[in-house]
Amino acid sequence: MSQKQVDDAFRDLEDMAIPPSLLVKGAAAWAAMATPEELEAYALAARAKIGEVKGKRENPRGPADLPPPVSRQQRRFEERKGEARREIIPSPERASHFYSAASLENRAVPEREWLVSDLIPFKNVTLFSGDGGTGKSLLALMLSVAVVAECQWLGRSVKAGRVIFITAEDDEDELHRRIEDIRRAFGLTYEALSGLTLRSLAGEDALLAVETQFALIQSTLYDELDGQAHDEDPVLIVIDTLADVFPSNENDRVKVRQFIGILRSLALKRRCAVLLLAHPSLSGLSSGAGTSGSTAWNNSVRSRLYLSRIAPDGQEIDPDKRVLATKKANYGAIGGEIAMTWKAGVFVVDGTPDQLDRMAVGAKAERVFMRLLADFMAQGRYVSANPSSSFAPTVFASHPKAEGMTDRALKLAMNTLFERGEIVISEHGKGAKARKHIAKKGGETRAE
Repeated sequence: MSQKQVDDAFRDLEDMAIPPSLLVKGAAAWAAMATPEELEAYALAARAKIGEVKGKRENPRGPADLPPPVSRQQRRFEERKGEARREIIPSPERASHFYSAASLENRAVPEREWLVSDLIPFKNVTLFSGDGGTGKSLLALMLSVAVVAECQWLGRSVKAGRVIFITAEDDEDELHRRIEDIRRAFGLTYEALSGLTLRSLAGEDALLAVETQFALIQSTLYDELDGQAHDEDPVLIVIDTLADVFPSNENDRVKVRQFIGILRSLALKRRCAVLLLAHPSLSGLSSGAGTSGSTAWNNSVRSRLYLSRIAPDGQEIDPDKRVLATKKANYGAIGGEIAMTWKAGVFVVDGTPDQLDRMAVGAKAERVFMRLLADFMAQGRYVSANPSSSFAPTVFASHPKAEGMTDRALKLAMNTLFERGEIVISEHGKGAKARKHIAKKGGETRAE
């Protein structure tokens, strides 16, 4: 608010032609639309002006440096200013309190709770991302069925209980078709799925929060979801997808953290896991990280999973193959992968649960080896199949893009790739300077 506007507002105050109480009410009404800076400037200017006028009336012959007395109108203005700010920015309700670490003595250490061990922590938000069409919604629905039917999901045990599954992408007919495929694959009756509550928001406003001038606040849909969770006491809430339920720019770090905070409060309040499905950005797709928008998405959640196709060098080997990777795990190990194949409307893990970890590590090591080999060849750098300073497994294991793969795992991957004929020995240089190197099959032309 400009100084001229302040002067105009209080112009008639000196002769008391306009009661100060009316000006105070007008200021409070204006405050509901003002920015914090305008509100503070208005309050300071009003305080100075009221003090100046009252000082002239009550101390007409006082010294110039005498502080003006605080009038009843001025106190009332300050009170209304505070009330207006509290209406705009309500104080959060806090259940937390300060306590001494010494008070933990002799208290039993609580066990960490999981919905799915090492993958989806309980009472937290897990971000589950994947490109459109990879099958993340199907995989999340399979998890939901496994939880209510008390059976395994991808060879892992799950915490049993009720589930709320809301989607803004699939309509009720599509949900029915997918449920039927999953039910048949799991050998279940519909009665066994009574603990699964579905809701399709396709074509509707699906925002779980709304933007205000100062912060995100829960939407009416969030209140509906919270009420349903209060009635059902679920162990899992699935939200599909982020793009439909988040109201702000995905690159806005502050709003991202506020939104995850809203969902985390839901997980804590209702004592359940929240699984939030999302799409990666173009950079997240190309890098294989599966990230999207601000880094605050990755930093704010406690666990992040990424479902991707198997496509070394950008070429998909099998359109039905997928890999579920653990990209972040605050309470467990990262880098784990689960290989699976789409069959008859559902995903089936590749191998038995006992073989799963070995196969996943092998598939990952092969993928990392082929990606790094392509990168090195594009840069004109050569690696060898024989122990030396350029031994491929050793060189690749120390590379930032090794994704935690050891030289032993990469050596096994190299031997497997040679056996399958996917990599070959080629040469570069001439005469005495000729050297052998590993190359991808089809790219083994002699380098000069």
